[in-house]
Amino acid sequence: GANVLLLRACLVLLASPIYLLSFLGIWEPFCRKIFFPFILDKICVIHDKKSKKHKQELFRNLPDFKGPSGELRLLEIGTGSGSNFQFYPPGCKVICTDINPNFQDGLSKNMKKNQHLHFERFLVAAGEDLGQVPSGSVDAVVCTLVLCSVHSVGSTLREVLRVLRPGGAFYFLEHVAAEHSSWRYFWQQVCYPTWKLVFAGCCLTRELWKDLEEAKFSELKIQHISVAMPCMPIEPHIVGYGVK
Repeated sequence: GANVLLLRACLVLLASPIYLLSFLGIWEPFCRKIFFPFILDKICVIHDKKSKKHKQELFRNLPDFKGPSGELRLLEIGTGSGSNFQFYPPGCKVICTDINPNFQDGLSKNMKKNQHLHFERFLVAAGEDLGQVPSGSVDAVVCTLVLCSVHSVGSTLREVLRVLRPGGAFYFLEHVAAEHSSWRYFWQQVCYPTWKLVFAGCCLTRELWKDLEEAKFSELKIQHISVAMPCMPIEPHIVGYGVK
């Protein structure tokens, strides 16, 4: 406990300019508009390489969830710049949502690259509030590296289940808390407050598998994996899907 607090204080000192800007109300808008999209782009390049085989495996059975019409309507929560598009099957109809509208450059680049998809629309919306999407209207929902920063995981999963048709599937790949007895968890606790401020609300110690188990999926497949991220406290991940 004391060690964690001492090291946290050291990190706060190191990041004191950011804390000051936050106190003055300057950091959050700058982070949302410029810093976060920029840094996320860089991190995503590394993360995409490291997680590519996991994503290929994860999305392999997406075509199994086509609706009665033979179409696959997919909604992605927290699309960012669209790094998952390459894994979606040809002809898939995609609704993109993100709480942050500042990813447009990367997003339009990835849309051009992935002409095998039909992009329906882009909604600026939080995962907890997908009110613009009718209940039971999509066959699949995808969410990768997003549940770490939503305000409420429970509300987000309730919205996921609402917009999915019966028999539809929710796909996820998320970083999670490490084993409590591990050094990794110790460093996650040390970094927690500063990391959350710098990375737009990202929480390092969420045990998301518990939220998924508590949600009302009729079938749930979760795998604990490790995605090696150099010098970053986000190595433990979960990957899988739940069926409504």
